[in-house]
Amino acid sequence: MSSHELVIVANRLPVDARTLPDGATEWVTSPGGLVTAMESVMRHVESGAWVGWHGSPGEQPEPFTADGMSLYPVRLDADEVARYYEGFSNATLWPLYHDVIVDPEFHRTWWDTYLAVNRRFAKEAAAVAGPGATVWVHDYQLQLVPEMIRKDRPDLRIGFFNHIPFPPVELFSQLPKRNQVLRGLLGADLVGFQREGDAQNFLAAARQLLGYHVEGHAVTVPGIGTQPARDVVAGAYPISIDSAAVSALTEDAEVRARARQLREDLGQPKKIVLGVDRLDYTKGIRHRLKAWGELLNDGVVDPQDAVFVQVATPSRERVDAYRQLRDEVELTVGRINGDFAPIGRPAISYQHRTFDRRDMTALYMAADVALVTSLRDGMNLVAKEYVASRPDLRGALVLSEFTGAADELRAAILVNPHDIDELKASILQALAMTEDEQELAMTSLRRQVLDHDVQAWAHEFLEDLEQAGNPAEPVSHTVTLADGDDGDAEQLETKLTEFAHTPRILVASDFDGVIAPIVADRDAVMPDAGTLEALTELAEDDDVTVALVSGRALADLDKHTQMPSSVVLIGSHGAEIGALPPTVNAGVLDAASLTMDETRQGRLDSVIRSLKTIALKHPGAEVEVKPTAAVLHTRGVRGRSAPDATEAALDYARTLPWATVTPGKEVVEFSVVETSKGEALDALARACAADAWLYLGDDVTDESVFVRAGEHDLAVKVGDGDTAADHRVADTDAVRELVQSLLEKRRANGR
Repeated sequence: MSSHELVIVANRLPVDARTLPDGATEWVTSPGGLVTAMESVMRHVESGAWVGWHGSPGEQPEPFTADGMSLYPVRLDADEVARYYEGFSNATLWPLYHDVIVDPEFHRTWWDTYLAVNRRFAKEAAAVAGPGATVWVHDYQLQLVPEMIRKDRPDLRIGFFNHIPFPPVELFSQLPKRNQVLRGLLGADLVGFQREGDAQNFLAAARQLLGYHVEGHAVTVPGIGTQPARDVVAGAYPISIDSAAVSALTEDAEVRARARQLREDLGQPKKIVLGVDRLDYTKGIRHRLKAWGELLNDGVVDPQDAVFVQVATPSRERVDAYRQLRDEVELTVGRINGDFAPIGRPAISYQHRTFDRRDMTALYMAADVALVTSLRDGMNLVAKEYVASRPDLRGALVLSEFTGAADELRAAILVNPHDIDELKASILQALAMTEDEQELAMTSLRRQVLDHDVQAWAHEFLEDLEQAGNPAEPVSHTVTLADGDDGDAEQLETKLTEFAHTPRILVASDFDGVIAPIVADRDAVMPDAGTLEALTELAEDDDVTVALVSGRALADLDKHTQMPSSVVLIGSHGAEIGALPPTVNAGVLDAASLTMDETRQGRLDSVIRSLKTIALKHPGAEVEVKPTAAVLHTRGVRGRSAPDATEAALDYARTLPWATVTPGKEVVEFSVVETSKGEALDALARACAADAWLYLGDDVTDESVFVRAGEHDLAVKVGDGDTAADHRVADTDAVRELVQSLLEKRRANGR
């Protein structure tokens, strides 16, 4: 997979599929400000990539190139579209982030899918980003992605931009998974919002809900255990449009002719009032229609003189709230036209369809008044598009004060759309503006829009991102086998044969999930007898050192394996080492750093008490106490509480700067002694003077061994998941076969 300098991550790719007459698929660049901005930015980098969904459920095209960008499609099936996109994103987050104009829906299965899809996006982005690259994640559908990427790639510089509002903490607190969402966003180095108020809402949520220190625009995110704290900056970066492209369209003769034709098609009214929106309950369309209907009913607007054109682009019509809105709007339009439309002309021309950019520009040029009356909007680019479409310095903009655009377009007629009387008065004011008044206001509005275009927005964000955070030194990506890649079985067999011929070898293995299948009850674990027997026989060879390396406490490991003293037992991820056979040089194994003293014991006692408190809140969770560590096990947690127990443990970990915290499969271990399986195996290999080693492991804790594998070593991952190991086997049965095969090869070689 390619390695890129800049990676954009968004819900959608910047292209749409078009089926050609011969059945082939052609990818056409999508119109839109974000695509335009990214094209501009990517012209200044050597290699840019875009990760996103391609728009069709079920299938996943291979990566491809369009307009100089490398595109990496992310697969979504139909259920995921329903739960992640239509569900959690647009029926939970969207209404909550837009001031609860309609009630958000909370469904736990939606969250599960949102989590899984975000993880898929993060995995793809981390895989294509080069060492030290910049990753820019966009919008509310992907709020967990920054933290997920950072866990795998701390060397990356990560930015996030929220295109919609961020709610006050009182509303955000309603979100059941609020802390996970906040921590997801805080995985970024820079979090951008449309308005200063949105940034302040986010900072307040981090302070009040997570208890993090906030100073100015910076949030201090504690590290987990001994990891260092890091600062995350939150700020306002109001997005804009491609002003130059819109202005160029207004000079096009066909577009100008289309604008004149539109006025003729509408009967050459004195005034055209225009509304352009996605059909969304946040856009204030119902309020706008109510105000227009009352103006007609009051007799202050003559339907012979003025026509209202409402473009309502279809949107999310599989979501109940949107279907209901469409029905209400169409009924209202029909009633007003029935009551007030003159013969041959509508009082409201309602267009429930999508217009291309050229036709939309013609509409803007034809309109005397633009109504942008959103009840809540991150920015609203329609207002800026209307301004950019008026080089004639004519037209009037009525703009909701609840849009991000209202912070910049102060020369517009600002209105509270909830106040119907104020909205009616603002419409009348716009209709009555003289040419001089229009020119004065439009000159100011155009200066703002033309000077602050979407390219300037993107460059400002990326420049600030370059200054934010302190990424780790770039590291080479350690995934040798991706999840789903079973590796080369013949190559493994060849490597095993070569290993069997090596004079002095170390054969080591994890226990749970490798020699013994994972079970809910840790005490009921049953190791594979055939594997233990083969390992025992290997250990009888003076040139072979055999070791079991486990996260279990040494005494527990000994109880369940009952291995002879010829097999080295290493417990607590290397913090405990059992009896050593004569072939191992005990002096090489430096145990000084493993010594428990009064301070460490006091810290361990404190951790044990805190983990037991967490376990009490999540029935089925257990706390295992080791000589130098305590472990929260969530394998036995009933229902859906296991992830919450893990989250609580990791929250607690952020308060312990002296602990080594190791999350694993349904476990979180807190050690007061810093060690790892990798360090333990390294020391053991030196102590037994091994020419090469074989290691079998299934957990994330085993990756610290796999990354140390040399040319002659044999690293074998057991089971699924990304891994730094060169080889993979399926399960404990395959482990038994591999160990028995090694024993046979060793004997056949006369060793």
